[in-house]
Amino acid sequence: MEHIDRKELYTSLAARIQYIHSFLDFNADDVQALTVGAKYIRSLIPAVVNIVYKKLLMYDITARAFTTRSTSYEGPIDEMPDENSPIIKYRKMFLRGYLQKLCSDPSRMEFWEYLDKVGMMHVGMGRKHPLHIEYIHIGVCLGFIQDVMFEAILSHPRLKLEQKTAIIKALGKVLWIQNDLFAKWYVRDGEEYAGDMDDPEIEQEGFLHGKRIVDPEKLSEEDESDGGGCPFKGMAAQTAAAGEASKIPKVVPHITPRLAAGFTRTAPVETKLPTPPVV
Repeated sequence: MEHIDRKELYTSLAARIQYIHSFLDFNADDVQALTVGAKYIRSLIPAVVNIVYKKLLMYDITARAFTTRSTSYEGPIDEMPDENSPIIKYRKMFLRGYLQKLCSDPSRMEFWEYLDKVGMMHVGMGRKHPLHIEYIHIGVCLGFIQDVMFEAILSHPRLKLEQKTAIIKALGKVLWIQNDLFAKWYVRDGEEYAGDMDDPEIEQEGFLHGKRIVDPEKLSEEDESDGGGCPFKGMAAQTAAAGEASKIPKVVPHITPRLAAGFTRTAPVETKLPTPPVV
């Protein structure tokens, strides 16, 4: 029986991650599956971002967080944002960057530090202008993202069943670890060790330990160069290079209606970052 130091679970992120990795059997096979699946996951990101924000703007309680910076505020609101609001365009940039980060190297501690910081920043800590999002909305949003991404991966026609299984298992573990790294900032378990925890570092969004991790402007330029369209269109070029272009249908049948809806775009992506009401 392996001993787990309870205090370390709340005072050491490395110890917490090591324990969760061990419990979930997150290992080199999962890292390899994520490495292989990264190109497929990246191609989903523009559609997933649009789908998620359509969902968030369907409910007043989640939509008001973009103007009040809190889901618990119930006072008067001047104006509800829509998909064309500067703050929504700005927030989409960072969700896009976050999903890109999920495609980076999970064998590095920086990967998990960033996921932990994402959790911290939603409870009013580590930001010059605090953001307070109640856990219920965090949980369902993360579950929604998982549902959309799993559906797209499972419906992919050129991935073998064992590849789909490996990617789904690995990505599912990462998302559940992210869920824990959200929950750790909300639940009161281990609060008796609060005095032994490091004080959160206040930084600009997209930075970790003074280094830029997410660059929304750069991501915006990459999206514009892609021009939107089918989230798996890059695969066609790869397959054509292998001499199999004739096998690829003009209409890609594996794109689900929900995923296709996320690619509706009425105007090119702006390369200049819109100025939000409050950063």
